[in-house]
Amino acid sequence: MARLEPPFGYRDWVVLALTAFLVWSGIDPADFLTWCLEVFWVAGAVVLWALWLRRVKVTTVLFTLLVVHSVVLIVGGIYTYSEVPIGRMVQEWLELERNHYDRFGHLMQGFAPALLWRELFLRNDIVRRCGWLPVLVVGMCLAFAAAFELLEFAVAMVLGEASWAYLGQQGDIWDAQWDMLWCVVGAIAALLSLAPLQDRQMRAADAKSAPTGA
Repeated sequence: MARLEPPFGYRDWVVLALTAFLVWSGIDPADFLTWCLEVFWVAGAVVLWALWLRRVKVTTVLFTLLVVHSVVLIVGGIYTYSEVPIGRMVQEWLELERNHYDRFGHLMQGFAPALLWRELFLRNDIVRRCGWLPVLVVGMCLAFAAAFELLEFAVAMVLGEASWAYLGQQGDIWDAQWDMLWCVVGAIAALLSLAPLQDRQMRAADAKSAPTGA
């Protein structure tokens, strides 16, 4: 007989802790508008988890990366990406021209979603494992990165100077291009390093849920 999953598992506790952190982060952020724009992705994911996603088979590596990515977004929302303390520390230590927490955020924008797209494609038999799979995964990540830059452009056009903290360009006229590049680098790095682990976890999950003989 297949083992029944508990009604409230460890992943639910993790999402609950993430939700608490999200709520706490909105108490006194550096710029409330920036906080709203940065964390609504996380808020949407939490709502989807409660309504639907908790019943979907998701590998541990993907779930972990999505939680880490959510934390990165929330921290950026608290301080604005240009002023995140750990980024400032690295900037001063290495004598860099800018706070590179923003670059790290865009690296994660490719790293975590790459495994999300890959698992979605494989679980739904949209693309086979070889051939076009990595190309389409990286392409989807780049497409989202480009769409995100267009969203930032729209916000800047509508809000003007009020959007500067959200844009976080730090004086770099090539900021949008660098953001998309780091997203692609993150996506490729995720596929090269974690795709085999994701495959093993998907096979293990399928074997665990497969019906047993009499």
